Amino acid sequence: MSSPPYLPRRLHRSEFLTLRGLRHHVLSWGDASLASPERPTLLMLHGWMDVGASFQFVVDALQQDRHVVAMDWRGFGQSNSSGADAYWFPDYLGDLDALIDAVSPEAPIDLLGHSMGGNVVMSYAGVRPERIRRLVNLEGFGLPDASPDQAPQRLRQWLDELKQPQTLKPYASIQGVAQRLMKTNPRLSADKAAWLAPLWSREVAGADGGREWQILGDPAHKRTNPVLYRKAEVLEAWQRISAPTLWVEGSETDMTQWWGKRYPREDFESRLTVVPQLERVLLQDAGHMLHHDQPEALAAALEAFLARS
Repeated sequence: MSSPPYLPRRLHRSEFLTLRGLRHHVLSWGDASLASPERPTLLMLHGWMDVGASFQFVVDALQQDRHVVAMDWRGFGQSNSSGADAYWFPDYLGDLDALIDAVSPEAPIDLLGHSMGGNVVMSYAGVRPERIRRLVNLEGFGLPDASPDQAPQRLRQWLDELKQPQTLKPYASIQGVAQRLMKTNPRLSADKAAWLAPLWSREVAGADGGREWQILGDPAHKRTNPVLYRKAEVLEAWQRISAPTLWVEGSETDMTQWWGKRYPREDFESRLTVVPQLERVLLQDAGHMLHHDQPEALAAALEAFLARS
């Protein structure tokens, strides 16, 4: 017997904003009139190969009504692709800056990012500290530090990949998309996967004339980034963050699954020491997709942190 469908407690509104010449998909919960200096707009930014709707489960678990906004990054979800051969972190910062100008032009906001989004919001909060009241990073670990001698090979790899078309695997049905979501994250329940799948993909004409489901992401994201990640430059921004900052991670997350020994835990811990006002929360029985795994526990931690004077 199949489980009952997931029914959102708070329905989101969907609209499109043109930011820096690209059409971006923006979701919102609650009314902007709910925003106040003590409880400003909460802006949530997703990670790589995710979508803004991914935060629905956390928004539903919030005890208090507030104005919440989420955006699909360029090249993800229903936002336009950039049309470029690669995606650059400065563009994400530029899009975020334009979005904040659009949704809260006068007042500082509360800002949250997951994974890739967590990396972006940390840098942004150091560059525009006056725009952020509270900052939340959900497992935005950053990347292994890169050295200058890696640049020639990285550029060569990127040039080689430009000659190869990038694709994302299609799925025969929406149920196949839901299964993919649960395969990537075994803790994601079937009802949540079924709810998220239509927002994470779209139905298109297949090569054989039939119908198939395509993940909402620009395949260009799969290419090697030719721009090296420089830890020293990133930490210069981190140490300029003035907002109280909450770091949240799952108890089951293992950094070695992504980087092996190239990025030791000790390196990350040393990076966190430069953040001026840092609190930490460890969510039990949660992995990297902690906003899917433990939305109630995450919502409780968020509300406690954001309400603190």
